[in-house]
Amino acid sequence: MSLQEAVSSLNTLKSQSMKSITWNGESLILLDQTQLPTEEIYIDCTDWRQVAEAIKKLRVRGAPAIGVAAGYGLILAAREAIASAPDEVTQRANFLEFANILKETRPTAINLAWAIDRIVTNIVFPCDTMVAALPLIEAEAKAIDLEDQRLNEAMAKAGATLFEGKKGIRILTHCNAGALATAGLGTALGVVRELYSQGQLERVYADETRPLLQGARLTAFELHHDGIPVTLLTDNMAAYAMQQGLIDAVIVGADRITTEGDVANKIGTYGVALAAKAHNIPFYVAAPYSTFDFTLQKGSDIPIEMRSPEEVLCFGGIPTAPTDIEVLNPAFDVTPHELVSAIITEEGVLTAPYNKSIADMAKKIIK
Repeated sequence: MSLQEAVSSLNTLKSQSMKSITWNGESLILLDQTQLPTEEIYIDCTDWRQVAEAIKKLRVRGAPAIGVAAGYGLILAAREAIASAPDEVTQRANFLEFANILKETRPTAINLAWAIDRIVTNIVFPCDTMVAALPLIEAEAKAIDLEDQRLNEAMAKAGATLFEGKKGIRILTHCNAGALATAGLGTALGVVRELYSQGQLERVYADETRPLLQGARLTAFELHHDGIPVTLLTDNMAAYAMQQGLIDAVIVGADRITTEGDVANKIGTYGVALAAKAHNIPFYVAAPYSTFDFTLQKGSDIPIEMRSPEEVLCFGGIPTAPTDIEVLNPAFDVTPHELVSAIITEEGVLTAPYNKSIADMAKKIIK
């Protein structure tokens, strides 16, 4: 593939990629991912509570995407706070209450709290009035959106450097870390798209990702939509695929990364990392700086969201187990940094020792 053909292919992918979040100036339009792949339904959010519900119910999901959605949700929250009372003290108190409710919808993905804190701390607190803050909140929400798009592109290029000179690459991924999970090309799938545009990618193997099937419903759907070769397999087939020599590398996204490089991601990721280690297959994580929690050192300190038993007891609304049994349903697990071959960021590829490479990245960002 020529350079001109590669650029044309990547531009086509950019235009084709799923757009899950759109702000029209009055409301937030969200693609309801719970309805995919059978229906493409959009939610018109005119109230911040609708945004909170969409995040909680996974109508919008993916760490970067929920951060972007929350930013726009704060515009709606600010409008309501201003309309709720004539005095500034009550307006500000109401806004902070709304912001905290939004922040608590999903505890593990740090991008959510990061986006809300960024707007509250940098925009709302310095302003004398909520009325003055409102247009600045909107501008900052748009900035977070555009920033995520740029970070996705930078990560895609950085990740591709790990595969220089290689052809026929076969990538395994878990859950969905694509355009549906971000405002842009995706994190893990951004790298996949870059490799595909360069003619290096042979195929993506997508884990089904139980219990909510984000890999089957979203990743397979998204890649198929973009014309990228994809093979779907259930989670318990990943080790088999590695054993049979079908996988060259694993690339996943992340919901939170500690300063030591421990990675919280969709439940099942840890098992994939263990299998990759056993088969001497590189295990890569792609995530922007907003996914790093610079206040936490160890993965054991990451709060893990526990979700409804019904997600495990039923499949497509049909009961698949006795309804009165106990269920363990963590939404995420933590992969220790020892199992991570490299972390792909917009600042480049980070390698062990991660406490040093992550600290060096943090210094660049602060500057």
